[in-house]
Amino acid sequence: MMITRDHLVRHPDRCTHQAVCIPVCPTGAWLSTPPYKFDESRCVETCRLCLDACPTQSIYAVFRKGSKLIGPQAK
Repeated sequence: MMITRDHLVRHPDRCTHQAVCIPVCPTGAWLSTPPYKFDESRCVETCRLCLDACPTQSIYAVFRKGSKLIGPQAK
């Protein structure tokens, strides 16, 4: 069964609102007004520029395996 990225999530408690995710996004999927909402239809699945650019790692991917959603593991 194939695993694909379903969507991205911005953790509101970790985000410092520095908006680093906005200028690095090649498709403009991150909207430039607080609370920095995300347009999933513009996101390219293989791109990780916003995830890598976020200094607080407040953006993370949720994956799908069949009908099951897989989020980050709790530490």
